[in-house]
Amino acid sequence: MTHDVLVLYYSTHGHVAQMARQIARGVDAVSNVQAVVRTVPALTSNAEHAAQPIPPSGPPYATLADLKQCSGLIIGSPTRFGNMAAPLKYFLDGTSSLWLSGALAGKPAAAFTASASLHGGQESTLLTMMIPLLHHGMLICGLPYTNPELLATSAGGTPYGASHVSGRNNERELDTNETALCIALGRRVGELAQQLAPG
Repeated sequence: MTHDVLVLYYSTHGHVAQMARQIARGVDAVSNVQAVVRTVPALTSNAEHAAQPIPPSGPPYATLADLKQCSGLIIGSPTRFGNMAAPLKYFLDGTSSLWLSGALAGKPAAAFTASASLHGGQESTLLTMMIPLLHHGMLICGLPYTNPELLATSAGGTPYGASHVSGRNNERELDTNETALCIALGRRVGELAQQLAPG
């Protein structure tokens, strides 16, 4: 039986999307586990979805069925004043039916983020992204220091989850440490999803 790990993200300049692809590589490295990559639409200024039902490129938009069916969840967002971006928060705010049914309870989850500056609120973003997951009863995992990249990085990478520093003009690509930590996070959630899934 194959277990799905949902990699769900919102990306503005493409860096979080790049991270999602590396995280999916880590998930896919686990036997009998596959990554399902999804995104969420942007919002207008009055907090309504601005996008068409199908994105013009990239992964499809996430549905509640994607969440219900997954064996694990990894969410990603750019940092917005130390918190997740509004489109991802808007999507998560619409998951109360899954909360009521306990559909996500007991499943592993993790978070990832990117910011323009080194001290742009990455750790507070990761921690606050975990709050709705905890309300769903999910089992939160981060990155242990058995990953040597955590001690080697001079940019992104935290024990709370994978992160990336994109630079003032969003010109900086993922470096080797950031990439390795993205892959490690995906692999970790994939392994936990395999171990914790019923049957």
